[in-house]
Amino acid sequence: MRLKFDHKSIVYKMWLYFFLFAILILSVLWLLQIVLLKNYYQGMKTREILSMANALKSKYGQTDFDNTIQQYSYNNNLIIMVTDTAGNIELSTDSFGGGPPAQQSMGLNRILPANNYEQLRDQLLKSGKSELYFNVQNTRLKGLMLEYGALLTDTTGKKAILYIIAPLDPIDSTIAVLKNQLIYVSIIILLIAFFIALFISRRFSKPIEMLTSSAKELAKGNYDIVFVKGSYSEIDQLASTLNYATRELSQTENLRKDLIANVSHDLRTPLTMIKAYAEMLRDISWKDEHKREIHANVIIEEADRLSGLVNDMLDLSKIQSGTEKIVFNTFNISQTVSSILKRFHILVERDGYEFICSCADNAVVNADEKRIEQVIYNLISNAVNYTGNNKQIKISLEISDDQVRFAVTDTGKGIPKDKLETIWERYYKASETHKRPVIGTGLGLSIVKNILEAHQANYGVDSTINQGSTFWFELKK
Repeated sequence: MRLKFDHKSIVYKMWLYFFLFAILILSVLWLLQIVLLKNYYQGMKTREILSMANALKSKYGQTDFDNTIQQYSYNNNLIIMVTDTAGNIELSTDSFGGGPPAQQSMGLNRILPANNYEQLRDQLLKSGKSELYFNVQNTRLKGLMLEYGALLTDTTGKKAILYIIAPLDPIDSTIAVLKNQLIYVSIIILLIAFFIALFISRRFSKPIEMLTSSAKELAKGNYDIVFVKGSYSEIDQLASTLNYATRELSQTENLRKDLIANVSHDLRTPLTMIKAYAEMLRDISWKDEHKREIHANVIIEEADRLSGLVNDMLDLSKIQSGTEKIVFNTFNISQTVSSILKRFHILVERDGYEFICSCADNAVVNADEKRIEQVIYNLISNAVNYTGNNKQIKISLEISDDQVRFAVTDTGKGIPKDKLETIWERYYKASETHKRPVIGTGLGLSIVKNILEAHQANYGVDSTINQGSTFWFELKK
């Protein structure tokens, strides 16, 4: 148990709620057993007396009727009297039954004054009803009494009046016993509730405290931490989510390190080349027009490469941050593909690449033309970098019922299955020996992924080891 409670902690809150719940249950119990007992008892007693009165009315006129009322009186603590319509007593009993008629009458008068049942008789005869009953405060016994009167008729047609008098207040000793029992019960329940609530709250909060401790380790950069599952489904789900987040953060951290390493490499290489050829231009070839032109072209090419890397990084950053919105318009993607292929024509003439295009004419789509052009260029550039020795690249554009599918196929080494998801990340080959691509910056596929996802387009890659890979995407027709 903590020496100092945190009033906002789960342990304290759960303990408090359980304890308050126990107090609420006890309060309801006290209310029902003590405060409302009197009203409940009076209602129950009234219903019982009415039920017994109906039973007595049905037995009036039988030979053992006298014994019947004595039995009812004794068993139920009732005073029962039968008179004729003039008020002459035929049968009567005190609360215990028995005794000579004179004693019975005297006992009745001690409990109920004669004018009371005379008034009840007069009201019953004048009302025309078969029965009447009401509650009165008895000054002699200092308690509430139920007075009941009903007309009786025997088999000969003779009429009589049945009187029943019964106390309606619960017995004081019963209430005292209940109070004493409730005091002990309340103390025991509160003690049990206190410790059970503390045990449950501690048991519930323990796995959360363990998750919190592990989260602190994660915040320190310890990505090897494992979040332990608890005894509850919600805690298990939270632990699984945090473990997944840990793996993603670890991967992101590795990608960040690889990105810094590779961007530094890609920035350093052209800068080194620019500096070296600029020095050669200054010190050696500035007089030789032919060498000067070669060295100047190298500087221009490396500057273009450096500019392309910076532009790709900016494009990727804009797309991922959402600062650059996708602008949809209708355009002919067949013309876009044809225009992009012309930009690779220099590779055909200089390096012997072969581009085999099987593209449908007049394929019209609704998309951001500038961004889709960037996607197609990056996919073709990627195929150029990784195609086989035959330097053959196949490009297709097909139209289906409601889709236009673009695909580009190389004849390279292919991609292992466990790498198919990773290739869309920046510098996905960072774990391997980094090689600066012939064309592009290493960010192409990541840009492709983000643009296509912004279009909510289907995309993917199909690859077979040592046979090549096909990158594809689909846009709505």
